[in-house]
Amino acid sequence: MLLSIPFPHLPSPPSWFPGHMNRFTKQLPALLSRTDIVLELRDSRLPLTSINHNFEGDVPRRDAAVEPSPVSGYGGMTCERIIVLNKRDLVPEWGMEPFRRAMAARFPEQVIHFASCNRREDIRSLSTLLVNIAKRNPHATETNVLVVGMPNVGKSTLLNSLRNFGIWGRTPKALQTSAQPGHTRALSNRLKISEDPLVYSYDTPGVMLPFLGKGDEGAERGVKLALIAGIKEGLYDVEALVAYLLYRLNILDPVSPAYLRVLPPGTAPTTSVSAFLEQLARRLGMLLRGGECDTVRAAKWFVEWWRREGGLFSAAAPHTLPSAVLATGRDSVRRGWGFDLEWSVEKSDSVPPVAASVLEHRMGECIDEFMERTREYERQGGTVSETQLKKRTWEEKLARRAAKSKAKFIARKKGF
Repeated sequence: MLLSIPFPHLPSPPSWFPGHMNRFTKQLPALLSRTDIVLELRDSRLPLTSINHNFEGDVPRRDAAVEPSPVSGYGGMTCERIIVLNKRDLVPEWGMEPFRRAMAARFPEQVIHFASCNRREDIRSLSTLLVNIAKRNPHATETNVLVVGMPNVGKSTLLNSLRNFGIWGRTPKALQTSAQPGHTRALSNRLKISEDPLVYSYDTPGVMLPFLGKGDEGAERGVKLALIAGIKEGLYDVEALVAYLLYRLNILDPVSPAYLRVLPPGTAPTTSVSAFLEQLARRLGMLLRGGECDTVRAAKWFVEWWRREGGLFSAAAPHTLPSAVLATGRDSVRRGWGFDLEWSVEKSDSVPPVAASVLEHRMGECIDEFMERTREYERQGGTVSETQLKKRTWEEKLARRAAKSKAKFIARKKGF
């Protein structure tokens, strides 16, 4: 069992905000004026990190205590907002309902829905939810849905599944999908996802934050998004991803981390990235000439393994203290759900009924801490890079110069 788990050194986050993301960001306010329902997709493994805070100011808010006015069928004054936590099959079931309740207590205007495109019952329930919202106004000719979210959270795949469920008969795949981020680069044509009532949807490009942040906060955010393939491949050294992944897996279960499943039987947990990659390369037979371990290839394999199935193992540890921890005399151990929510489990929480009663509270504390940290970070300017500050200052200078020239021209014209 690991008693000391040092935080790894992480590289500064890269800037990845291609032109198509900037164009869509400028189009978003106009699109929302023609939208009845906003479907925002996030990744269940990173339910907080995959929030794009740039959407928060653009999407009109509706007070949950007030019954929404009937939609016009072509955009309304406010949008019904549904948060879809996609890829639910990669997080353990025991944390979904507590997380939903914790979010509902803090964001009552948002509807939280867990989904996986591999589960037909999830697609059915989401389609039913959209249809029921559309039926609130029987006089509306149609209902328009706008799907937004960060890159590679599964927007196109989900829309294909909704269309396949909502349209009777055989429906060909309408949207192309890819495992690489940035595949969708423009607003799609209207896609019919229900015939009665008529519900149409738009697929949109995934939008990354223009700047991921400074210091450890930004570095960790960037690595998390790279691990779920939300950032363009190649911008991160794969061994840096392995270092953080190893750290998180050790934190979540210091007794039996998930990566032990891919190492030789009897291997002890480790905090050494080089030792881990050498063991993994030998186990997988990834050797160079002379018998040297191909650690780069092993690192790529390990990250892909976590994306496919390891994420479920990494968060599947029970949220109570295992007997091996109690035997060491430790009073607490870190536990978590996904990679965003992490808390300490005390000895008093080892009784299952007690643990079940405090789980929602612990998740709520994680959400509050994340939101407060984000607000403080924004107040300190941590979400704006030095380059963006210089560009903003230069644009303001040009605007003042143009206004001054215009004022001089008007004054000269009046003099004549």
